[in-house]
Amino acid sequence: MQNSYSDTICALATPTGGAIAVVRVSGPQALAITAKIFHPASHNSLIDAKANSLHYGTILPSSDSHPDSEKSNLDEKNQDVIDDVVVSVWRAPHSYTGEDAVEISCHGSAYIVRNILQELIRSGCRQARRGEFTLRAFLNGKMDLSQAEAVADLIAADNKASHDMAMSQLKGHFSSELARLREQLLKLTSLLELELDFSDHEDLEFADRKKLYDLAQKINNKIATLAKSFETGQALKKGIPVAIVGKTNVGKSTLLNQLLNEDKAIVSDIDGTTRDTIDGTIDINGVTFRFIDTAGIRQTDDKVEKIGIKRAYEQINKATVILWVIDSRPSEDEIKDLSLHLGYDVRLHSAENASDKALIVVHNKADLSPTPLFEGEVAISAKKGSHISLLKEVIFGKAKIPDISEDTVIVSNTRHYEALLRAHADITRVIEGMSTGLSSDLVAEDLRQCLDNLAEITGGKITTEETLGNIFQHFCIGK
Repeated sequence: MQNSYSDTICALATPTGGAIAVVRVSGPQALAITAKIFHPASHNSLIDAKANSLHYGTILPSSDSHPDSEKSNLDEKNQDVIDDVVVSVWRAPHSYTGEDAVEISCHGSAYIVRNILQELIRSGCRQARRGEFTLRAFLNGKMDLSQAEAVADLIAADNKASHDMAMSQLKGHFSSELARLREQLLKLTSLLELELDFSDHEDLEFADRKKLYDLAQKINNKIATLAKSFETGQALKKGIPVAIVGKTNVGKSTLLNQLLNEDKAIVSDIDGTTRDTIDGTIDINGVTFRFIDTAGIRQTDDKVEKIGIKRAYEQINKATVILWVIDSRPSEDEIKDLSLHLGYDVRLHSAENASDKALIVVHNKADLSPTPLFEGEVAISAKKGSHISLLKEVIFGKAKIPDISEDTVIVSNTRHYEALLRAHADITRVIEGMSTGLSSDLVAEDLRQCLDNLAEITGGKITTEETLGNIFQHFCIGK
């Protein structure tokens, strides 16, 4: 897609209220427009400034603001000085956007920022839209679309895991993985299409069908692995869900309050106090965990409490980690009921099982009954706060957090996930077609479709401004 953005834009690039603010300017007239309001202390023209250079000076109203006054006279008027600033200069294509760009570092006063932006706009700039600087970087080939989206994830990251995922994507590790897949797919496609060019020779084959089939299977497995990582990526971005379950009055709400270090849930000796889910998040070893306190599970005729118990089971189904809080030997009915919802016998919680849900048996009030009730349980006292740190470490271990190293690829973007699912469906049809002897032209069409869906992730297939607008509308202004 050709870059249709030929005007010059400006915006505040830092949060309001800080000691220092940065106003960003980008576009073909970035230096010329800024020069209208910036007076360098060296008296050298900003238009002639070298790339990657810093310049100290003052911001004054442009002559456009005072058409009846001479700019030289304005320089001498103290009251006309908006601020003392430092201006950074970048020259195309060696800038974030790939265009000529300027950043004005000024004092963080809302009044100063507002006046600088007004002067820039009067002098020929346009207020930037959400994400427009990053959009221009994409359009100018400074990054692909998946890297551009990683910028928003990096800004929104509130823990080490989500930061590392975004940084890995921004550095292009996901793009490189997709490039390798596309290279393999292109090899498949080119060989099949070459055969089509010689279709009048019925017995002519340019590639061993067994090798092509094996390559398609390899591609299929890789796409499936990437798609499967989406669940982990979403959990790391939003917080790994941990459901606190158990019968009434075993200390679930007290445990939640201890984990969050705040009085989030009402604690009472009365059975059925918690009737709805209550949640909160904490950081454990750089990963956000979202704890959900649920209604105590028991037989009841109370309609409202029944709704709460139903929601408790829903949270069990959604959670990655289950904290089963007990304070005495569970009954067979309790064991069978929880086993039914987890998909395996909870008495075998320490063994490997088919379910992807980790179960941690939490023996609360262990100070009152120190005898272990289950093998492998974590004994705590939620009321006294005993062994809560140990429990957190066990939770972290059971969550099986992947090691997000320099080149780890974890998909966390819904758009990427949906494109991978479509690509997976395409390559699955390719494999089925090869197995059943489908004609090469139909197999090649599915291969092309798979290529298109993978290309959509990095922006190779996106051609409309409307589609790009939908992607960048959630960015902040100034980025």
